[in-house]
Amino acid sequence: MELLEGIYSRRSVREFTDEAVKREEIREILKAGSWAPSGLNNQPWRFLVVDDVDMLQKLARYTTYGEIVASSRVCIAVCADPAAMYDEIKDYMALGACVENMLLAAHGLGLGAVWLGQILNQADAVKDLLRIPKEMKLAAVVALGRPARRGQVSERRELSELMLDTYGE
Repeated sequence: MELLEGIYSRRSVREFTDEAVKREEIREILKAGSWAPSGLNNQPWRFLVVDDVDMLQKLARYTTYGEIVASSRVCIAVCADPAAMYDEIKDYMALGACVENMLLAAHGLGLGAVWLGQILNQADAVKDLLRIPKEMKLAAVVALGRPARRGQVSERRELSELMLDTYGE
């Protein structure tokens, strides 16, 4: 898949089949995330892979989008490691790039994925459930699996709506 084609065709997938995700695919997704740019190359991300069905069902209770988590085959908790961070804003931007790389890698492998944000409202409870060390900060959860549907369509604003010729005009 060409890079730009992958960027333009990637969609948030919220429904998954029961087919397992291979360990090699998970490793490839994590590797893609680890290659995101970060200030001073500090790589502030840490990953926790959840692929146990019972644990996914428990994790689903901590978000209003529980059906997505429950139907996924894998969730990846992406954490920020304060010991590796040097600038909170820049480091969270790097974590966003990390998650986007993971979403694109999943898409490139024929998998579906969605970046879950609402679950962060229950970050402390999620960290307790997954036994994530207290000092780590839960930054994102990515749910993934084999897409139940393909060919989803998404709209984007015209580029002219997003561009500023001169600031303030």
